[in-house]
Amino acid sequence: MTMPAATIEPASTAVDKSGAKVRGMFAEIAPRYDLVNRLLSGGIDVWWRHVTVSRAPPPASGAMLDCCTGTGDLALAYAAKAGPDVRIVAGDFCRPMLDRGAEKAARASRSIEWVEADAMNLPFADREFALVTVAFGLRNIADTSRGLAEMARVLRPGGRLAILEFSIPANPAVRTLYLWYFRRVLPFIGNAVARNASDAYTYLNKSVEEFPSGERLVALVRVAGFDRIEQIPLTFGIATLTIATRAGDAAE
Repeated sequence: MTMPAATIEPASTAVDKSGAKVRGMFAEIAPRYDLVNRLLSGGIDVWWRHVTVSRAPPPASGAMLDCCTGTGDLALAYAAKAGPDVRIVAGDFCRPMLDRGAEKAARASRSIEWVEADAMNLPFADREFALVTVAFGLRNIADTSRGLAEMARVLRPGGRLAILEFSIPANPAVRTLYLWYFRRVLPFIGNAVARNASDAYTYLNKSVEEFPSGERLVALVRVAGFDRIEQIPLTFGIATLTIATRAGDAAE
């Protein structure tokens, strides 16, 4: 397949991220979600999660939350590295996705708590966690700022937030190739393999382009109550790992 030489025009940003839309879409694709992820990413998403665990390691003790966990790939990666004194909670508002994650954890003999939870109204106490993570889920929250504020609320002061998300590459040549793949190839393959009627993988590329990545995300994270914000581009900037620290005195 030959990529057109012409400049690709920006896509529409009218993305429906209402709770009912997103929940129903992920419930529909849950049975083939992991298969499609591996296929469309060529398995590179496994390495991205490995980098996340390495750069934002699990706490030595206490609790951590993987928000918008989906089928739990990142929670499982943390469970493989965490010590016995670490409580790992995986939250998502789509029950069929959580059920898939619980099945995988049972097969791998990993101890993870699976909680049905809306990221904009987390059912956890203030300052309950030492680490909060979210992989490829922040952009699906209807109100990004509200989701970040909730993650800040449940983090103890001095705790860390790790956001792994798709981003738009800065290099013009890479960006053109990336957007061509995201707009012309990924939706076709993803929707066909996942056998869904909700155009989930058309939503994927639109949600990525609409998401406030880069400095815009840094600004939102800072406003939510975080400092010491670091961004690590992965695979030519196709994905970015953002790590931040909950502002405040850790002794509070």
